[in-house]
Amino acid sequence: MAVIGGGPRGTSVIERLIAQSVQLGEQAPLLDIHLIEPHEAGAGHIWRTDQSRLFLMNTPCLYPTVVPVGAHGTAASPLPLSFDTWRQRVKDGAILVGDADRQECSALGSADFPSRALYGRYLGWMFAELVRLAPPNVAVTQHRKEAIGIARAGEAADGGSGAPSWRIELDDGTHMEADDVVLALGHLPTALTPEQDTLRKAAADSAQYWPPAVPGDVPWHTLPAAEPVLVRGLGLNFFDAMITLTEGRGGRFSPGTGTRLKYEASGREPQLVAASRRGVPYRAKAVLDTYIPRSVVLRFCTTERVLAPARSGVQAGFDHDVWPLLHRDALWAYYSTLDRVEPHLREGSGGAFLTQLDDALAIDGPQWSGAVQGVVERWVPVIHRLVVQDLARPFTGRHFADSEEFTAAVLAHLDADAEGSSRGEDDPLKMMIGALNAGRSVIKQAVADGGISTASWHAELQGWFEPLVEGLASGPPPVRIAQLAALVRAGIVRFVGPDPRFGVDPDEGFFRAASPWVDGEPFSAPRLTEAMMPANRVAATTSPLLLSLLGQGIVRPRVFMADDGVPVASSGLDVTGPPYRAVDRSGSVQESLFVIGLQLSSVQWGTAIAAEAGAPLTAGGRTLLDADGIAAAILLHAGATDLG
Repeated sequence: MAVIGGGPRGTSVIERLIAQSVQLGEQAPLLDIHLIEPHEAGAGHIWRTDQSRLFLMNTPCLYPTVVPVGAHGTAASPLPLSFDTWRQRVKDGAILVGDADRQECSALGSADFPSRALYGRYLGWMFAELVRLAPPNVAVTQHRKEAIGIARAGEAADGGSGAPSWRIELDDGTHMEADDVVLALGHLPTALTPEQDTLRKAAADSAQYWPPAVPGDVPWHTLPAAEPVLVRGLGLNFFDAMITLTEGRGGRFSPGTGTRLKYEASGREPQLVAASRRGVPYRAKAVLDTYIPRSVVLRFCTTERVLAPARSGVQAGFDHDVWPLLHRDALWAYYSTLDRVEPHLREGSGGAFLTQLDDALAIDGPQWSGAVQGVVERWVPVIHRLVVQDLARPFTGRHFADSEEFTAAVLAHLDADAEGSSRGEDDPLKMMIGALNAGRSVIKQAVADGGISTASWHAELQGWFEPLVEGLASGPPPVRIAQLAALVRAGIVRFVGPDPRFGVDPDEGFFRAASPWVDGEPFSAPRLTEAMMPANRVAATTSPLLLSLLGQGIVRPRVFMADDGVPVASSGLDVTGPPYRAVDRSGSVQESLFVIGLQLSSVQWGTAIAAEAGAPLTAGGRTLLDADGIAAAILLHAGATDLG
């Protein structure tokens, strides 16, 4: 068999094959596993160990794992180490790694945010140890090459249908055959959008355009000091650009007043001009010693209630059936924290506010929302009232006289966000965000494999909720927001404004960026970089392997019908239900071709999120459940082949 892609997902599949083989004992079939991955096995491309340690994960050490840990009702892992357990063992000297990795492990606590390079070291170490611990019936071989094509072995040989086995072409011209193939492809290159391609072509002569890319692949060192650079995107990739062009060039952050930092420039920094649709960066994580705040308990958005429609045979709608439950929990997390930390707001209420709020939230049907609004208007001053959806775009409807006024508004926003993160469990807004984060795992269960209607998936879940929750709950470590604020005060970073428009000045040949909400002259710069990953869209891929599969019709994008009756390709591949076999152009199931990870975005939500240590496999550990199901199917096929 072949696993194409040796990052976390491919590693999890191989770990599950080994674990299930150990469980089967003498009944286990012989497995000859070939991992096709041009980078280090385990780490793969995204988590490669030679990238800058300034690039941090946006989850703390206590969160991720590549193997099941704890009791999960499946084959026990031969190496049940989450990242945090591995880190602690490195710190204690029980696991030997290089000096840089050991020093970083020693400096981290469970609630701290590690570098992506260190997480890559964990993944690589785990892969090597799993292979070492494999039983005699399992052989694992890595091919440090790229797979560029797959054909049915029978068709490749004589043009006939042949057996359902595969012939894989590698980038060195060699081929190999496999009975089963797992596509664990991860992030793939994607064609530029029409707007991006226009900017690229316009920049060909006198300017420089950098398309979406993995931050570790970008030649940041080539950007000249002191010159302006337009940076589009204020998500996680922006913070990688920000830190490598400042601290990475010799600048220094030092403590300031309160949660503020000061920045001492090295003189080698470019001038960063940042822009995004919402106009502000993702909000920072709160300072916590757990992933989900201890005070957050989902009372409404529970697994039982969210899955109730599906279990009764009804296909849910996100806005109608799911969001009202999570919305209740988000409001309770906010207002109950506000009531606790701002007691002067409830003077004279005698506890009536929370009692009335609780009663209003418990109302069945759509009347609950109006009842909650009435309670809030009765007890809460306007300045403290919360409208969750408004948080997605905090400057909606506001006009600014110039970029200086807007940048000052963003700076105030950043300082408030950093201060809120420092309060941890005592910040109402961060606890509301914690409730949204807790609800994501439950929602992932509810919407997977057709749990909500296709129209609801695209118009509601992905249309408005995903951008909201990404901007609030998927943000950087708290220190990055404080550092960004310091860079704004130091004059290193400025902001364009919401809904930015980009173009090229036909006379100067420079890029221009302006916001319809910010008056004054547009920004101009000879360089524009897209601070974002290549989009996960299989229909627009430039991956030779996926183009080969699509061209032959061995796989196809999943297509849905929009409300106006027009067919639209989803971002992922068309697959069966678990264990996710590919579906070909004619609608036939490819029994021995499996898919895991990002290309399941057609049937799962949040496929890029790592498995959560200790979480149920149906929720935060879903990717491990997917790997377990694929491994079971392959072992069943291998056993039948042996018997044949």
